[in-house]
Amino acid sequence: MADQQEEEERSTLFDTCTFAFVPGKDLTDNLIDELSQSVIRYGGEVCARKRDGSLPLATITHIVSNTIEFPQYDESTAMMIPVVKTKWISASLAKGKQAQIRPYTPDPRMIFSDVMLSCADIPDTDKDTIIGATIAMGGMYSDHVTKLTTHICALSIDHPKARMTIEKKHKCKIVLPHWFDDCFRLGKRIDEGPYLLPDPEILRVPPERSIEPTCSPYIEGATSARPDYLQPPESLGRKLQLTVFVDKKIMLSEDLDMRDRLRQIVVDLVTDGGGQMTDSAEECDWLVCRYRETPEYKQAAQLGKTVGNMSWLFYLIQHNAWSNPLHRLLHYPEPKNGIPGFKDMKISVSNYGGEARIYLENLIKCAGATFTKTMKADNTHLVTARDNSEKCEAARDWNIDMVNHLWIEESYAKCEMQTLTVSKYTHFPPRTNLSEIIGQTFFDEKLLKAIYYPDDPNKPAPITVPVRKRKALDMTDEDSVVEKPGPSAAAGRKARKEFNIMRDADGENVDMPDLPAPSERRAAEFATPARGRHVRSGKENETPSTVASSSRSAKDKALGRLSNLAPDIALYEKEKKRGLKDGHGPWGGKRAADLIEREHLNRRQVSSPIAGEDKESKLEKRPAKKAKPTLPEVEIRIILTGFKRWVNDSQKEDADRKKLRDMGIAVVQDGQPCDYLIAPQLVRTVKFLRNLSKGATVLSSNWVEQCIDTKEVPDPDEFILKDRENEKRFGLKLETSMRRAQKNNGHLLQGIPIYCTAGIRNGTESYQVIAEANSALFMVYGPRSGNTIKPTKPEDDENGPEPVYLLSTSTPEEKKLWKRFEDMARRGNMEPRVVASDWLLDVVMKQEVSFDKKYLVTNFFS
Repeated sequence: MADQQEEEERSTLFDTCTFAFVPGKDLTDNLIDELSQSVIRYGGEVCARKRDGSLPLATITHIVSNTIEFPQYDESTAMMIPVVKTKWISASLAKGKQAQIRPYTPDPRMIFSDVMLSCADIPDTDKDTIIGATIAMGGMYSDHVTKLTTHICALSIDHPKARMTIEKKHKCKIVLPHWFDDCFRLGKRIDEGPYLLPDPEILRVPPERSIEPTCSPYIEGATSARPDYLQPPESLGRKLQLTVFVDKKIMLSEDLDMRDRLRQIVVDLVTDGGGQMTDSAEECDWLVCRYRETPEYKQAAQLGKTVGNMSWLFYLIQHNAWSNPLHRLLHYPEPKNGIPGFKDMKISVSNYGGEARIYLENLIKCAGATFTKTMKADNTHLVTARDNSEKCEAARDWNIDMVNHLWIEESYAKCEMQTLTVSKYTHFPPRTNLSEIIGQTFFDEKLLKAIYYPDDPNKPAPITVPVRKRKALDMTDEDSVVEKPGPSAAAGRKARKEFNIMRDADGENVDMPDLPAPSERRAAEFATPARGRHVRSGKENETPSTVASSSRSAKDKALGRLSNLAPDIALYEKEKKRGLKDGHGPWGGKRAADLIEREHLNRRQVSSPIAGEDKESKLEKRPAKKAKPTLPEVEIRIILTGFKRWVNDSQKEDADRKKLRDMGIAVVQDGQPCDYLIAPQLVRTVKFLRNLSKGATVLSSNWVEQCIDTKEVPDPDEFILKDRENEKRFGLKLETSMRRAQKNNGHLLQGIPIYCTAGIRNGTESYQVIAEANSALFMVYGPRSGNTIKPTKPEDDENGPEPVYLLSTSTPEEKKLWKRFEDMARRGNMEPRVVASDWLLDVVMKQEVSFDKKYLVTNFFS
């Protein structure tokens, strides 16, 4: 009896479902016939496609497709018709009930749609994170390992789940949690191979070992936006039979710049395939153009036509299948002037090979940047699939930004340069070549509309009825709602009439036949009311009109909460009645309750005004609030260097800083604008040289001492630093240096290239700060540094050889760089000078560019 009942329930498994199938490579006609028979056997219905190949969306409840590349996908999602893979039918039959929709979606953006996860020896916090993110991205989770489990997340194979999987030879994969972490960071699903237990590659193989790049199927036929070759219409000795153009009107824009012979081949293929050619953007179904700035592009896009470029058209011809041009970046018309911000960029590519490298080269050019095959110091970005290569090492030496392809793809798709601080753009899994996930970025049609073809508010709506795609997009708009269908509508899928609430509120005429029938309104009165929508009609604080609902549910909830509080209320009343022993007792109970009631009564009596009493006299008795002391404005900003008063005494430093601030003197950090530089003597510290270069007046530290001790600000001109001994030692006069610094205004070394060896004593950072404070061109020179000086012939250089400096010490590693640096400089018709760092310090201290052979490393360190 139970078996018979179960069989009856299974026979009605799909009784509320009406299916439509989308044929493709993975969904052949034979497979469709088999699945259709299974669906009908278990109570479902199958709708055939229309004559033009479109799906009857008004009558179907499910679309079965293994891809989202069919014309009505956007419209079906807007109408909330689920699109599922063929596996959904199999899973539903296996479970005896309809399976969840989300894990079986063909949308590639749901990267874990085929994953059934089970976790082993993972910490609870990490486990919850992995499970939540996996489910959010289309996966499923099960505590137990079953035949449907595809992945087990574990740290080792010692867990019972992992051992059972290996013993029973299940096909599921045992992966480290690192795989999920890398997928979550990238937002893409990478290959599990390097993460598989028991011997994961990421823990066994060094990251720097090379990896062969893999080809991504998402860039097939989409590596260039402007292909110049089309396969002839004859293939394998038979004429090419195209069905993709049946009943379609195609417009070829004038900006395509096609050769006459190629244009004629395309026209013949379209017409022989049942399509028509047109010159009207309003009449066409598909527009093929090159740029987004043309009038026909704007008109066609506003009318909801399908818009692509020549690469997209060639893809349709070669595959004889429809493809959405928004799903491949180089299938959509390119911006004529590129993406803002890319014009002055020079970008190189590393670790991508084959079609992926060609794809990135063309994408960089379409974005408006300059692509360079070889990388030099003037490159701005390196797009790399891994962070290990000669170019990557050079990028680190030259401080060139290193990103993966997701940065350039999302910048192009979102029509604006993306910030490099987003972690996924700089994430490189150790044993993965990211070329395997290239080409998975889609355009956002709403962004394209806002930038390239916004609606003109002053232009009246077109007389022609918009296409269904535009209707579907408008159904999700904020300012439009959809009327409910009549009782005869099938599962809510019948085409609906739409109207604009804001327009109705403004008092426009509404046709009476469009109003709901009285019987429908009467039925709605007895239905559970929905939340009313607040419509603004000019009054800011107008209460939205909603239908009052029954209060029974609210009363039940309040009664439930009150019953939960009953024990506490009873205990409170008991404590109130508890008396005192001998006038004393524990605080609480009746004492506390009586005191609270007396205080409450007193407050009420005080707050009640006495008849005839003047209210203003009460206000006068209230004491005025004490005003908070305000600090004076900052009049003098100082920077201290070599100041010894506060050494190892932070409390004294805080007290003295407060005194100075009360006098309008602020001690600012190095790098901020300042009026005076305070020093006990002439020193060659970074602070001293940096702020001297900015034109700050140098005062003796006695000036600060006197300010603190006397709490008065003496005249700064009387405390100009005087240090005859160090002036004689460094061969300068401080007063002259300050006067020159104020005249130079930080441009002493402007245009002078200064290199610094990577292994110089005390590091390169301090010398970089000093050089750049004087507007020098500072670069680090290391063993992997390439040629950063452009080769120049003497006859091409009108000004003659100019000096170029290399700061260096005399270590053996640095000596190896001297000859290479000199050869590079001479090839660029420049005079190489390998000098000690004292040359830079003395030049900045004197604020005068000069050179003496004593600074050459061969003389200085001899």
